Amino acid sequence: MSTSTIVRNDPSKLKEPVVPSTRGETQSFTLARRNPLALDPTVAASSIDNLNQLLADTITIRDLYKKHHWQASGPTFYILHLLFDKHAEAQSTLVDLLAERVQTLGGVSLAMAPDIAEATIIPRCPKGREDSASQIARLLQAHEVILLEARAMARNSAASGDVGTNDIIVSDVVRTNELQVWFLAEQIQ
Repeated sequence: MSTSTIVRNDPSKLKEPVVPSTRGETQSFTLARRNPLALDPTVAASSIDNLNQLLADTITIRDLYKKHHWQASGPTFYILHLLFDKHAEAQSTLVDLLAERVQTLGGVSLAMAPDIAEATIIPRCPKGREDSASQIARLLQAHEVILLEARAMARNSAASGDVGTNDIIVSDVVRTNELQVWFLAEQIQ
């Protein structure tokens, strides 16, 4: 065991303070850089916009699942607590895929809560706790929003030749959300 004592926050032990960069943004949110992806820049820009919308809504549903995970109650508490957490994890995986695709296309992905709240089209839920039936209904509504926009975005990206974006939307976003809808819908049958 060491006999030395660690002194925390002792000003005499601190090095120079950390100062934010004076350079500011290195890339504006509204401008995409061109990556050599053999993809038309207007197609990439359209996909970036669509993906950021889908990202905002996916972050929102992930957070909605976490809220309901923490606030589940009643006779189905345990199963819903586990189900909501598992679905939140799957949505987190989608968040990462979508954000990385935006960056791959040369864009800047949405990331901060105020930006997500401004961009999402999923209706905001109350701050308080809801009963299980209301939680499930709210999640089903959010999934429907995502599935409607994802299908339209998939068609758009396929028609414009952005097969990478199309693949993520169809193979990951649509299939994950459809599966989660099935699990939720079975809870209310």
